[in-house]
Amino acid sequence: MENRLNDMEIILNQNISGFHQYILTDSVRIGFVSQNLCHMLGFTEDEFLNREADFYMTLIHPADGKIFSEFMRDLILKEQTLAAEYRLIKKDGTILYVNDTTISRKLSDGSFVGYSVLTDITKIKNENNNLQFLNETIPCGFLKYTCEKHPKITYINRQMMEFLRFPNAREGELDYLELFKDNIFLMVPMEERRKFALYLNRVRLAGTPVAGEMELLRCDGTRAHIFGWVTKCVNEQGVEEFQSVCMDVTERHQARKANETKRYLKALSDVYEKIFEYDLGTNTVKCLYSNNSPMFRWVENIPMQMEDATEKWIAGTVVEEDLLKVRSFFKDFYQKNLYQPGNRPPQITYKAQASNGEIKTYSGIFLKIDHSVSLYCNRSIANTEDTDILRNENISLKENMQELLMRFTDGAAAFEMTDKYVTPLYASDNVCGFFGFTKEEWIPMMKKSTPIKEFVSHSETAYEEFAKLLQNGEAEFTYFDFTTETERRIKAICSQKTPGGPSPRYVMLYNVEDTKEKSEGGTEKERIVSIRTFGYFDVFVGEKPIAFRNKKSKELFALLVDRRGGYISSEEAISFLWEDEPVSPVTLARYRKVALRLKNILEEYGISDVVESVDGKRRIVTEKVQCDLYDYLSGKEEYAQLFKGSYLTNYSWGENTLAELTGDMLY
Repeated sequence: MENRLNDMEIILNQNISGFHQYILTDSVRIGFVSQNLCHMLGFTEDEFLNREADFYMTLIHPADGKIFSEFMRDLILKEQTLAAEYRLIKKDGTILYVNDTTISRKLSDGSFVGYSVLTDITKIKNENNNLQFLNETIPCGFLKYTCEKHPKITYINRQMMEFLRFPNAREGELDYLELFKDNIFLMVPMEERRKFALYLNRVRLAGTPVAGEMELLRCDGTRAHIFGWVTKCVNEQGVEEFQSVCMDVTERHQARKANETKRYLKALSDVYEKIFEYDLGTNTVKCLYSNNSPMFRWVENIPMQMEDATEKWIAGTVVEEDLLKVRSFFKDFYQKNLYQPGNRPPQITYKAQASNGEIKTYSGIFLKIDHSVSLYCNRSIANTEDTDILRNENISLKENMQELLMRFTDGAAAFEMTDKYVTPLYASDNVCGFFGFTKEEWIPMMKKSTPIKEFVSHSETAYEEFAKLLQNGEAEFTYFDFTTETERRIKAICSQKTPGGPSPRYVMLYNVEDTKEKSEGGTEKERIVSIRTFGYFDVFVGEKPIAFRNKKSKELFALLVDRRGGYISSEEAISFLWEDEPVSPVTLARYRKVALRLKNILEEYGISDVVESVDGKRRIVTEKVQCDLYDYLSGKEEYAQLFKGSYLTNYSWGENTLAELTGDMLY
């Protein structure tokens, strides 16, 4: 029994963090102090017990005196266990954050004592203070939400609430915060939800973060443009959750968009007589450009109620026989029925009264800027306008540009060109990509002249092909569209050169439907994938060889076959495909393009499932193909004579496997 008592004293003194006893009277004093507490605060046992009765109170940080006094007062109300956090001043003057958990007990004489355990939480508090400092000084929103099909928000910080403009909930009104917490998709615009769900699913399955920009719905109905990232982690309860850090880049996005729109308007004003901005989000219309028309000049850049202003214009100018057609055209626009996926922008031709009272024929077109804003552009056209205007050399440059923009709106570009130099004037995003530049690279080039050959060298088009476009006025190219990550065939049409000196040259691009035969259907026999590696590398679907249009994509497929089902990373693939070039942003971009082309050709033949991609790594799914290499390595007697001494003759890197196969054959 004596040993057990000694053990208990050792435990209380040394093994229980900051253990001590309070004598809970009007002036709190210490009845027992452990060696652990003495060590924690730097005082001896005698200093605790032999000084004035309220010595412990003198160690409480002055700012926390009220917290401690209320804590002691509550402990003597009844027998209970309570906890409080406060700061203590150690003997050396440093500050210690503690969590004090005390059990109060009532003695037979009616007085109370408290048995206290102190936990040092200084490190946690300092980390939280640092996080609070970051939260107050860096404008980042922070979210935690569940990994469910319809994720629920478990934490949202003040900055994120400000981004989304959550109002203070008032009695009897809708609590937007609680509504959004129950389903995070409520803060995502309808057109972005599928993309956001795919991102979350990718993070959940692959475990790798995803970063990028997207729009979020604010509580006041406006939209915020957010840059952020999503990651998956395990919380304190051991449950998986998503976490997002966001920055509000709305102002930057709007400034960039305003600059792009300004350049776009400049291009359109060379073509159209009037340009109106229709905003379905605010239900307004305003005249952006009127070519000094006396009818519209006085209302330029003044927002008006969309339907009322449009009807007033239609009723006041459009001839009677075209009223129904024009009203139906705009009604379809209001109801969002005008734009059809994959179709060219909607156009209309009608007759209306001009400012001078003359009846003219007009052509109008809606060009979509974003989810809510479209530009309505119109111009007067001659009744006898030549339908083959693109090839009429007598038509002015401006008329060429008008007709091109009216007909082909998949892309537009303009250049100031001489015999040797080119200066880009403006371009839509997809045209920048066609010429092999990003928007960030394109803008500086607009301020200087670049040799034509150097300019063209960034694209995959040979200079000779580009020269033919300038000479003949039209050409077709294969074009990798980074926006859709697909390979497209496009037709380019170039306006005629004005005789003498530098002159703007206009290039229009539009998509050409791919009429090449695809093999998505067919019987199972027709879709059997056979791979030949002994000798030259080839791939067959049924009895039909795959016609790889890109040598590197075929070589990448051969590399995957050589790996026999093992994953190969981007860096490893680059070291084989471009043996003399280091891994760099340039080669990584080149590799991604090759990988996407491989994906596209496999999809074209209906066998995309034979290659699996996870987090940038790729492998061939061996069970979905027939391959002479795999058959030979199976060791089955019927395949023993397949290997004749040559392997992947097309590729030098196949020599390692060849040596392995030759060794096996000799053995």
